[in-house]
Parts: sequence; C-alpha cells; structure tokens
Amino acid sequence: MSAESNKAVIRGLIEFLNKNNGAPAEGFDQFFAPGYRYHNPSLPEVTDLAGIKKLNATLASAFSDTRFAIEDLIAEEDKVVYRCSVSSIHTGDFMGIAATGRRTTVNSTVVSRIVDGKLQEDWEVADILGLLQTIGLIPQLGSQIK
Repeated sequence: MSAESNKAVIRGLIEFLNKNNGAPAEGFDQFFAPGYRYHNPSLPEVTDLAGIKKLNATLASAFSDTRFAIEDLIAEEDKVVYRCSVSSIHTGDFMGIAATGRRTTVNSTVVSRIVDGKLQEDWEVADILGLLQTIGLIPQLGSQIK
C-alpha cells in the first residue's frame, strides 16, 4: 500500500474514535490485524486485538467527551508517524483515582506499522505525567520550581 493509503488508515481510525468517545464500538476491528501489538512505556504491553479493545474501553469509561486531533501526519513505506492531542473530561475512575470533572489534554507521538490496510503494531509515547498532574494525582512541577 502507498504512504497515502496508510495515512488514510490513521485518519479513519481517528475519525472512528472521535465518533465513539475512544471506545471500541462495532467496526473497531477493521483497523487492526489479528496479531496487533501496542507498545507504550507508561502502560502494559498489548499483544492482541482483545487487549487493545480492553485498553480503549477502560480509558473510555474513565474519560468522556473525548476528541482526538492529528497535529502532524508523516508516512513512509509501511510506517506512519503522527503527533496527536486527545482532550477529554475525567468523569470516571482512572487507576484508582475518582472522577475529578477536570478537562485534560494528552499529547502523544505514535509510530504505526501498517500492512495491507491494517495496523500491525504501534509504538506510542504519551504525556501521562501531564495527565496525572491535570487530574491532581501529582503536583504540577512548575509549582515546585521558583
């Protein structure tokens, strides 16, 4: 597939996630290969489609009004790299933290490997520290440096 076709896969996934608050609704499977793998140093590794569904469902139950925005999108051969921002409201339990009602924005960079129109593997680095600061689990670093 061409680099442009692979970019279209990412755009389609982001559109799907925006329509479904990030949750794995009907049609979610169309974007992922059966042996899909997800790597993120802040989260447990996902080794199959069931795992990515569970991760997305867990996040969707903790955050509502979720909106994904692609900031940059670059493709070459079977890889697509995109910088994304995700804004949402913390309305459910997240990692043992009760809902705060606070709006959050998490920025991330993802490298996706796409073969035959399906995501095979993702490597994501996300600003989880910023998220935890926003919902009040960790103090803002700026407040400590003066």
